[in-house]
Amino acid sequence: MLNQDIQTQRHQGDTAQRSFGWLGPLAVLTALASALATFLVLAGATPILPTHSVVLWVFLFNGTLIVLLLGIVAWQTRRLMRERRAGAAAAGLHVRIVGLFSLVAVLPATLVAVVATVTLERGLDPWFTGSIKELMSNTVDIARSYRELQCRTLARETQLMAADLNRAKVLYDADRKVFHDFMNSRAIFLGFPLAMILEPDGTVVEKLEAKPLEGVQQPTAADLDEASDKEALCLFPRSGNIFRSVLKLEAHGGRVLYVAREVDPRAVEFPPVAEAGVAFYEALEQKKAGIQVAFASMFTLIALIVLLSAIWFGLNFANRLVAPIRRLIHATDQVATGNFYVQVPVRRGEGDLAHLGETFNKMTSELRHQHDGLTAASDLIDRRRRFTEVVLAGVSAGVIGIDARGLITIANPSTEALLATSLDHLLGHSITTVLPEVTALVAEMSNGRQRLMQQQIQITRKGKERTINVRVTSEHARSEERDLVITLDDITDLVAAQRTSAWADVARRIAHEIKNPLTPIQLSAERIRRKYGKVITTDRDVFDQCTDTIVRQVDDIKRMVDEFSSFARMPKPAIGDEDLVETIRQVIFMMRIAHTEIQFSDQLPGGPIVAPFDRRLLSQAITNIVKNATEAVAAVPDDERGQGRISVLLDDTHPDYLILAVTDNGKGFPVEGRQRLLEPYMTTREGGTGLGLPIVSKILEEHGGGMELVDNPAGRGGQVRMWIPKTKQVEAGETLAAGSRTDSRRTSL
Repeated sequence: MLNQDIQTQRHQGDTAQRSFGWLGPLAVLTALASALATFLVLAGATPILPTHSVVLWVFLFNGTLIVLLLGIVAWQTRRLMRERRAGAAAAGLHVRIVGLFSLVAVLPATLVAVVATVTLERGLDPWFTGSIKELMSNTVDIARSYRELQCRTLARETQLMAADLNRAKVLYDADRKVFHDFMNSRAIFLGFPLAMILEPDGTVVEKLEAKPLEGVQQPTAADLDEASDKEALCLFPRSGNIFRSVLKLEAHGGRVLYVAREVDPRAVEFPPVAEAGVAFYEALEQKKAGIQVAFASMFTLIALIVLLSAIWFGLNFANRLVAPIRRLIHATDQVATGNFYVQVPVRRGEGDLAHLGETFNKMTSELRHQHDGLTAASDLIDRRRRFTEVVLAGVSAGVIGIDARGLITIANPSTEALLATSLDHLLGHSITTVLPEVTALVAEMSNGRQRLMQQQIQITRKGKERTINVRVTSEHARSEERDLVITLDDITDLVAAQRTSAWADVARRIAHEIKNPLTPIQLSAERIRRKYGKVITTDRDVFDQCTDTIVRQVDDIKRMVDEFSSFARMPKPAIGDEDLVETIRQVIFMMRIAHTEIQFSDQLPGGPIVAPFDRRLLSQAITNIVKNATEAVAAVPDDERGQGRISVLLDDTHPDYLILAVTDNGKGFPVEGRQRLLEPYMTTREGGTGLGLPIVSKILEEHGGGMELVDNPAGRGGQVRMWIPKTKQVEAGETLAAGSRTDSRRTSL
């Protein structure tokens, strides 16, 4: 069967060769060469210019070739149809393939001709619309306006200098050197490398030249006559980029100020260039119709040549290509469906097509092996990816992966929470932009050969300061460009708890060591005053003042010791169901009475809000916060204070917590280190012990809540946000555990 196919193909090839001889190939090659030459001439890629006569001769030559090709194709088609009627072998398949070749050639050729013509028309039309014309006109106007802007700027600054020189007339009369120095300073300030004062006849009275200006000319007599004392006259340069200006000095008896300086060269170059462009555009617009007709005709001729040539090639080589191409198409379809085990039979008599079949079989074999390997690798990578995503999503520490360029390639949800940003603002961004605090550590890690480095940093995000333990790990220690993994552990609460524990121990020791001798000291001072008060007759006031000072300072020390004791031995909260609204109202009522100069406002629910808390301790905490707010308002200077305001807001819309916000318009909190005010003995208030806020924080933590210090959202001042759970969550004594959970809830609150 294979030999029969080959013999049939050879017989048909010999028939075609006998039918057409050299005429068919010669006509086709000549037509294609003519089409290519026509395209190159129209595209301006040859020395031959597409003039009217050239286009006419090209049109006639291509038309003749088209008629010749039509005759050849018609003759061969007639012969093919006659062979089909005669029942020649494979004639029907030959006809169908020729028809397919013809259809495939007709559609693209027609489409290309139509699209090329329409594209040319549509491509030219937008360039000759009213908006483009207006744009070209505006370009000229803009260029001229830019030149005039330079002139107006020069004139305005000339008037400024003239006004200064008019006011300095006294200096001119008194001391010419001082006047010269003054004029020099004004010229330098206004950017004038050349400035002169001229007589009306052109005589130079004063001249300043900071640097030589090439091509600058002195004003003509006409320019001096035209100069006015009201408005500076700008002199356009005929060449170069030096603008000049003249203005009469009213106080100098009609003398004229003449200045010059270099301006942007574009102010001189752009106007003529823009005008030339507009003229060229108008010339093109007049030739648009002729260009469209010529190109449309040539596109049509080229399309016909390509079409007829394709049909001729289809008629001559269709049968030779049918069998091997059909096998390859079938095999390719199998590969497209995912069957990489398909093989095509190779027949040596098909020449290059046989080699193509061998190459195709080799390709499918390689594709099969590669596909199997890629499938296995993809499955392994997918399993690892899912496992990595689960691990990263489950860890509480923030994990960031960066490449050798410092760009973030991966980040887990904990990183988003720590840095208070979204994943879109992390991936693909530089680590120095997202987390500049680790820039030095990353640079040291990248330049060194260590596999692991760590340090503690302080970061502030949305007004919240956190202590982060940073660990930077290298994936490849010996590589010049390494990917790094950064781990962020939030140890804010751990550090605060350690400090609080240490200060509590210090407070206990201080209270124990100091409290015992205080009472004897106070009693001794009072006894000295009673016993020797009547005996001392001289300096009695000094004696009383000294004893009073001893008693008063002992009382102050006792108060501080009591605060130490309160902080060190915080009583266990007696948690019960209490009305939080009533507790807050009582605190506000007492503060209104004590501070009538401050305007208090509250936004509390109408009914009671029952929650589990120790009424005494929570009332103490709220009182302390409101008291701090009154002191913050009082700390504002009288001339800046205005009406002091404190507002108390209770929000019960959160599903798990009751949130209390106390806002004032006082001096506010410091920008840096504000969260450290919740640690013992950290205070910004003169005379403060630094234990008020830590006690409040400890009370809230004992209740399973927390607090944070933020700015007043409405302007000056600060806001303290406190929250306690709506239901009982922790037992008293679990202070450290509650504190460790507090910071993790701040983001959602």
